[in-house]
Amino acid sequence: MRMTVFRALRALAVALLLPTSVTPAHAAGHPGGRSEWPMWQHDVRGSRHNADEVRITRRTAADLAPRWAFVFPDSDGMQSSQPAVVDGGVYVGGHNGVLYALDARTGATRWSFDTHAVTGPAPNPLRDGPTVAGGTVYFGDSKGGVYALDQATGRLRWRTAADTHPAAIITGSPLLWRDVLIVGVSSKEYLFAADDDYPCCTFRGSTVALDARTGALRWRDHTTPPPVRTGETSTGVPVFAPSGAAVWSSPAIDPRTGTVFVGTGNNYSGTGGDSDSVIALDAETGRRRWTQQATHPDTWTLQCFKGVNERCPVPGPNHDFGASPNVFRVGDRTVVGVGQKSGVYHLFDAATGAVLWRTALSSGQAAGIQWGTSYDGRRIYAATYHAHPGALHAIAPATGAVLWRAELPADACTTGGAATVPDACDLAHGTAVSSVPGVVFEGSEDGRIRAYAAEDGRVLWQYDTVREFTGVNGLTGRGGSISSAGGAVVAGGMLFVNSGYVFGTGIRGGVLIAFGLPRGR
Repeated sequence: MRMTVFRALRALAVALLLPTSVTPAHAAGHPGGRSEWPMWQHDVRGSRHNADEVRITRRTAADLAPRWAFVFPDSDGMQSSQPAVVDGGVYVGGHNGVLYALDARTGATRWSFDTHAVTGPAPNPLRDGPTVAGGTVYFGDSKGGVYALDQATGRLRWRTAADTHPAAIITGSPLLWRDVLIVGVSSKEYLFAADDDYPCCTFRGSTVALDARTGALRWRDHTTPPPVRTGETSTGVPVFAPSGAAVWSSPAIDPRTGTVFVGTGNNYSGTGGDSDSVIALDAETGRRRWTQQATHPDTWTLQCFKGVNERCPVPGPNHDFGASPNVFRVGDRTVVGVGQKSGVYHLFDAATGAVLWRTALSSGQAAGIQWGTSYDGRRIYAATYHAHPGALHAIAPATGAVLWRAELPADACTTGGAATVPDACDLAHGTAVSSVPGVVFEGSEDGRIRAYAAEDGRVLWQYDTVREFTGVNGLTGRGGSISSAGGAVVAGGMLFVNSGYVFGTGIRGGVLIAFGLPRGR
């Protein structure tokens, strides 16, 4: 009797600390064993692994087939908001600035919320994936705003400007920890800097914590000191530095210590601050616990595409930490691992920041680890981008040894739908890796989504999305490269994939595809 009461009190304490539908701090799966995907990272530790998925397995993955497709209206050829799947609903943003709530089984629209009703008519693409918890949908926009919507109705509860800089954008998804929403702030100022008349640069990357109930600012950690005017160009355009070190990715947390981990990008001007770094912060106060800088200096904007000039005198390698961290245990030690655009996966001691090992999977410009990696309790899974070819890797957590490597096929861009647009395709993985027990999912620029065997990297199944789809919303559209800024989502016996992405290379599209298994599987 006493033990029963103790368990009941413990369950009540956990329920009070954690919003409903959020992965508990002590496990990778849902407390009730439901197969859901409530946030970009899947869980607060950033595993991108759904341990509760029991229908899609190594034995059944080959039977996956399209169930429905949703064609995004007014698509600009790109789709980068990874879905969240909770309570039988799919929550996803479009590059048209609209957040949609769809029925997971049928694709029918439950409600939609147009951000332009709040921000005005200027384009406002939604790039980050929403986080759904406690009856609320949280997401960011391309004007630096963070929203909270009622999960059932789509009604706006609050919107907060995470940063007032005119170039501020939100690309990494919010992390909900207890009653705090932690968000990285990024910027499109690196694009503005390509204009010779633009006074580069004044944006400072940051991580902010907002009250999840009201949107009020709790704390902010800047990645660079305030910029100051350092001179002017030969044409009289002011120059400011340091700047940049944006936080592109989604944070992760060690729930036992309340330590938040974020990765930062390169400088836009100057060399000051914590660019290309992993930063550990106290979740309650924002106080720095440690910082590890991996690459320095690394000053780069689109101006550097013009070659060496007074606006880009020493072009950096552009080796951001654009990937979200993974927090896990190796023996009796808590560690944090993260992939870098340099192609290196780094493992740090979570308490001290000490480097435990580094493994190089690729090298070169745009050849590295772009958005995110997955950890299933046995292996780390990381994919490389324009690495000629890109490849999916399995890494041993304790040592950093590469256990297997699965390269993209040499004919991936000359067969299937990609063959119709050969100049748009490259043998590249731009997407984050996702996994369920026994299966790893990764999409590529050739428009195919593939399922790999976790133990050896064998391809179990693939589907070519570069084709025309008729959406359940009555629109017709094409698929393209598997979307960057996110990855496949596996929940409730279904696989959800965004198709269509282009940045430099890539095949245009704008379709969300839901795959399922035959009845009885």
